[in-house]
Amino acid sequence: MRSFAVSALDEPPFPPRRHAETDLAAEASLAWAQELGLITNGDRLIRLRGAAAAELAGRTCPDAADERLRLLTDLVTWLFVVDDACDEDGLGAAPTRLAPAVADLLEVLDRHGAPGKPGRGPLGDALDDLCRRTRAQGSPALLLRFVGQVRDYLLALLWEAANREHRRVPGVAEYVQLRRHTGAVHPAFTLTDLAYDAPPAAARRVEPALVDVETLAADLVCWCNDLFSYDKENQSGPDAHNLVSAIAAETGQDEPAALRAAADRFNRTLAVYAEREAALLADDPTVGPFLAARSNWVRATYDWSTRAARYA
Repeated sequence: MRSFAVSALDEPPFPPRRHAETDLAAEASLAWAQELGLITNGDRLIRLRGAAAAELAGRTCPDAADERLRLLTDLVTWLFVVDDACDEDGLGAAPTRLAPAVADLLEVLDRHGAPGKPGRGPLGDALDDLCRRTRAQGSPALLLRFVGQVRDYLLALLWEAANREHRRVPGVAEYVQLRRHTGAVHPAFTLTDLAYDAPPAAARRVEPALVDVETLAADLVCWCNDLFSYDKENQSGPDAHNLVSAIAAETGQDEPAALRAAADRFNRTLAVYAEREAALLADDPTVGPFLAARSNWVRATYDWSTRAARYA
């Protein structure tokens, strides 16, 4: 299936780049995960190493200060650990199983990285560390956005768990909307903005044109992930949480047709994104860092997906 995805998807028209300290960030992030108890030596360490979180982060912010590359890499590492716990270790099999863990993590988020009370368990301790380090960067607006976006991610995981429990396949529109949150793309965008150190002012940040282009970028990241991960996710049975699965269930198309439809959707959206990015840059070059934080994520996800062992 990977060969299909590579041949069917248009290559993002953004130049690939990679941070010079990516390899160092990879080892440092694995050590961070071990120190906080997110993983131990063994299969989970091998799985996390193969996920190559730093490879993804290093391609999204190739010019960032090392400290901010580390922060983004650690966020991606934490997200991979949470996703694996939900998808492969059974935590997300039902809302009643997942809800206590989500409640603990929401309590961490409610503190907004303030000193004092630690997190609850390794996942909470690691999230508390991420919030503290984000708070220390001195950008309250980005901290508030990050906390809210991680909260959306956690609540969306409960939606996934409910679907799993009832063996429910969501419709395409519902899936596309919630996928932006289950993919945790928005908090990753926010820490990439921090890495670029030039986020737009709040008034500009909420302009419809910028909100629209960010939504398109989030969709592209998630759908690229879906196409590359489809084969692995369906090895042990159908996975409802994939664009291909949603299209197949809603339209009645067979698997090859649904795969083609998902790839076509990605390609059309990529073309629209490139057009709107060019128009925004022509109108106001100062939004360049904001757009780079999104287009680099699209390119990085494509390149990382062709290389990482996560979908093998």
